Amino acid sequence: MKELTKEAIYEYLSSLAKPVGSLGRWEELAVELCWIQQTLKPEVRPAEFLVFVGDHGIAAEGVTLWPSTITTVMAEQIAAGGAVSAALSDEYGIRRRVIDVGIKYPARLQDSRLAVRPIRRGTDNLFHKPAMTLREFRECIDVGIDEARMANIRGTKILLVGEMGIGNTTSASCLARLLADVPIDELIGSGAGANESSLEKKKQVVETATDRVLQRCGYEVDEAGMAEVAGFEIVAMAGCMIQAAKQGQVVLLDGTIATAAALIARKLDSDVVRSMIACHVSSEPSHGKMLQSLGLKPMLDWSMRLGEGTGALALFPLLAGAAAWCQRTSRIEDLSVPE
Repeated sequence: MKELTKEAIYEYLSSLAKPVGSLGRWEELAVELCWIQQTLKPEVRPAEFLVFVGDHGIAAEGVTLWPSTITTVMAEQIAAGGAVSAALSDEYGIRRRVIDVGIKYPARLQDSRLAVRPIRRGTDNLFHKPAMTLREFRECIDVGIDEARMANIRGTKILLVGEMGIGNTTSASCLARLLADVPIDELIGSGAGANESSLEKKKQVVETATDRVLQRCGYEVDEAGMAEVAGFEIVAMAGCMIQAAKQGQVVLLDGTIATAAALIARKLDSDVVRSMIACHVSSEPSHGKMLQSLGLKPMLDWSMRLGEGTGALALFPLLAGAAAWCQRTSRIEDLSVPE
């Protein structure tokens, strides 16, 4: 079947009953949606919000002000409805599923929206040793693939992929250096909260860990190199993105952590990026550079840095609106206009 090109989609949008280009960047969003789905009548429902959660051994190094117990608390809140991301997914009618791939302190909450699939209870401290083994890396990929497959069985059109994991901005910074060649001085941000001391420690950790990988791999970072610095939730997200792309689903890309997962996904399957929409650029200094590496242009610039998939959720109603006017707006040639 002949591919529906972006040029053909723009031509169709220009034929609708509105001044050409009058919806600005909303039209860019519509083009991306139509192109990924290969249709001029795109759909956004059912949509599904998958939140992968895991803990990081690096949190013990003082790179964050938050204890690992917060990962468990927030995983429960996202599942139960008490987090920002949960409120948004409920408001927009998006099915929500939280997947524990390795939190340190198991959740006590019994909820159908919380799936317990741990690789183990937190990664190792990447400052001193590899965060995970190659086998664990591949197990994480498999979990993500499985979650995307199940979402596809449920008929999901749009996948919003989020995360929660104290310490995961450090892993994301490592991946940004290794997979997007972001310079050290542009890597380090405050994440979910950091003071001057913790920021300096984070920089030291990132430089040490990535230098170790580069000394072994050179600049062709392999799966083992990614495993050295990644988090269980980040790798599982990558697996989910890879499978979603193969299934023709749209992946709404959130912030820094999700984009680090996208870098892993691209390394494993270069075709995956064509299914992604970059929802926003965060205030983390490395995020824009990571998106540039992927060739993605963010739709929103609201200085967000919460994570949890909130940036993807923020874009969803605009995506739904784009689908609505693509489907329902009359074409100029079909109008009966008096002379």
